[in-house]
Amino acid sequence: MQSDFSWIEAIAPDVVDVITRRYQVLQFINWLAPVGRRTLADQMKISERALRTETDFLRKQGLLGSSKSGMVLTSKGLDVFHGLDTLMNQLLGFKDDEKRLAALLGIDHCLIVNGDADQSSRVLDEMGKVLDQTLQAVLPAGRLTIAVMGGTTMARMAAQLSYKLSSGRELTFVPARGGVGERIAIQANSVAAAMAEATDSAHRVLYVPENVSAQTYQPLLKEPAVQEVLQMIDNAQVVIHSIGDALVMAKRRSMSPATVHQLVEHQAVSETFGTFFNQAGEVIYKIPRIGLQIPDLDHIPYVFAVAGGQSKAAAIRAYMHNAPHHTWLITDAGAANSILTGATR
Repeated sequence: MQSDFSWIEAIAPDVVDVITRRYQVLQFINWLAPVGRRTLADQMKISERALRTETDFLRKQGLLGSSKSGMVLTSKGLDVFHGLDTLMNQLLGFKDDEKRLAALLGIDHCLIVNGDADQSSRVLDEMGKVLDQTLQAVLPAGRLTIAVMGGTTMARMAAQLSYKLSSGRELTFVPARGGVGERIAIQANSVAAAMAEATDSAHRVLYVPENVSAQTYQPLLKEPAVQEVLQMIDNAQVVIHSIGDALVMAKRRSMSPATVHQLVEHQAVSETFGTFFNQAGEVIYKIPRIGLQIPDLDHIPYVFAVAGGQSKAAAIRAYMHNAPHHTWLITDAGAANSILTGATR
């Protein structure tokens, strides 16, 4: 089918351009609805005049409706939008890009959604839907423990999981690592609880400090409640985590000026599981937290990394030097294109 699209593009490139442009209008309205034309034009980075031409056409086709607050997709518009998903993945070259990106990063699977999370946070919702669909498709039936990290991206993923994921499965969500130093809503404990609620599953908590001294660390490990949850984490079959920008994460964790200086001096660009990396994937700094470490991922069958936006491109590529080969990366076109063209920053 891809060759068919190439022939169409060769003889009538304007047709492909028109389909792509109108699909993207539908996509942004679906994300932002109800939305006014000015806001939509700003989000899509096009002029209001150009946008008016497209929305007038889509309205005449019965794909758009209006409310007091702005434009919305009609039921027909939603059907057309979702029906075009597979076609647009082909037209936009996502399948080829997914294979190229996986090969470049040295992992088995990459899934790319359209858009750039830096421009619209709704792209994260699309990534969450892809995560939910992929988990439903690849996870085996039976009893499974799913270890999850915290963070803003992970909190957004939790909102997109569905009860269908627990069909034929007995799921228990646990925090992958200890950490109560962040905002409550994005702590790993909160994300695990939100994912459990969304999927009608169980969850366990791990209330330990994010950054503890050696004197505090050892007694915590002896606590029966901590030991029980740590055992569940060690035996998890699934891990879901995000990838952060090093300096953004350092600021969010209120790390000391000396540590931040160290990260800057050694050009740290990426953080995950409390470990900070430079662009070559070398470890710059590690937070001694209780729970999963990156080497532990090698023996966990299903590992999902979720990160999007052009600004995350450098962080994704740096971490992937250390990721297990069986990792599934779910990202967006903004990050994927930046990595593939070598434009990481």
